Amino acid sequence: MAGGLEWESIYRKSDDKMGHCSPVSVCTPKSPDSKSRLLPQLCATQRKATHQPHPALPGQAPSTYRALTVGRGPTEKTSNIPVLSAASRRQGARSPPRPRPRPRSRWRLNLQRAETGSVDPQAGMESLGPGARCPVQEQRARWERKRACTAWELLETERRYHEQLGLVATYFVGILRAKGTVRPPERQALFGPWELIYGASQELLPYLEGGRWGQGLEGFCPHLKLYTQYAANAERSRTTLQEQLKNKRFRKFVQLQEGRPEFGGLQLQDLLPLPLQRLQQYENLAVALAENTGPNSPDHEQLTRAARLISETAQRVHTIGQKQKNDQHLQRVQGLLSGRQAKGLTSGRWFLRQGWLLVVPPRGEPRPRMFFLFSDALLMAKPRPPLHLLQSGTFACQALYPMAECQLHRVFGHSGGPCGGLLSLSFPHEKLLLMSTDQEELLGWYHSLTLAISNQKN
Repeated sequence: MAGGLEWESIYRKSDDKMGHCSPVSVCTPKSPDSKSRLLPQLCATQRKATHQPHPALPGQAPSTYRALTVGRGPTEKTSNIPVLSAASRRQGARSPPRPRPRPRSRWRLNLQRAETGSVDPQAGMESLGPGARCPVQEQRARWERKRACTAWELLETERRYHEQLGLVATYFVGILRAKGTVRPPERQALFGPWELIYGASQELLPYLEGGRWGQGLEGFCPHLKLYTQYAANAERSRTTLQEQLKNKRFRKFVQLQEGRPEFGGLQLQDLLPLPLQRLQQYENLAVALAENTGPNSPDHEQLTRAARLISETAQRVHTIGQKQKNDQHLQRVQGLLSGRQAKGLTSGRWFLRQGWLLVVPPRGEPRPRMFFLFSDALLMAKPRPPLHLLQSGTFACQALYPMAECQLHRVFGHSGGPCGGLLSLSFPHEKLLLMSTDQEELLGWYHSLTLAISNQKN
């Protein structure tokens, strides 16, 4: 051929199973001038040879093909035309092999051997390297961090609590005793065992600062009866404060003491509930300390006993508070009722709920009535006329229904739509249909009535 070029035809034989040859012509130019002229022909010849279909190949090329490199030198490009490799042709164009599973970690192998009994679990943990993670050690570290945070919180809150107790004991109890502004019975009713509670906190604080939490809390438990006494006197303390504030001399003294910078804007009525609030904090912190202290710790038993005693005291104080709130509700309801039939109706009962409901009669329009639900009875009352001279704004008792004989059914209002609902209350000698246009209000009454009925039947 002209130009002094030498052509070499190279035929690559394919696999015996393929049964034919695919020619690939390679042009080797002898002079650099002819390289640029014959390069397009060389590329066309290679593309033609590459595009020849193979009888053993599928219609769509799999991912195991190799890309063909076209051109030479620094300007070479990689074509996207797939070419099946020899290894893939011998395998019949199979799918790529699956990746090998990850090897099990040393910790999982040791744990599995420990479960099967072939190795000691402690030996498995000892075989871990210095950089390996041990779940047991991590859990112990978390417990220790929680224990340290709880102990720090107990110490810091106790310091603040002790400071506030000291402010009231110094600027109120001590000065009132010295000046005689309030008589001793009123002063005792107002503050109760405040100074004794302040002394108990003063004894506990050094133990907490020294890190002896178990010993300090166990020694604090005999003073828990002071908090029970203070809770029983809480309602009397509030009443005495309201009565004493009517005295101009006492009111001026209180305002003068509350204006001191040590109080930080706190008033006396805000500081009086402080011991009961602190008792709830004692319970939470003591239980957290006991739970995050290991059984091998020297103060584990002390913290456990202290947490149990503090929890029992907090429960008794909570019961006392609930009874005082119930007494307040009963006094309020008794003040709303008027007439001979209303005398003594609320004594010895637990107040649950009150509100307006519509009574649906067999004939006529629904009538609004005020209902008072107690633990054992449902009281229906009628409002007094607004122009009544003596009993305006009160309610006249109409009926008292025992909850032990009541059968409750929801007539409609199950879907929770905006139309409200209707409740049916059946008694041995009477049946009530109570309606409300407020779905949430009716649902609250249904749950309260169900609770009262179940408590009486059980």
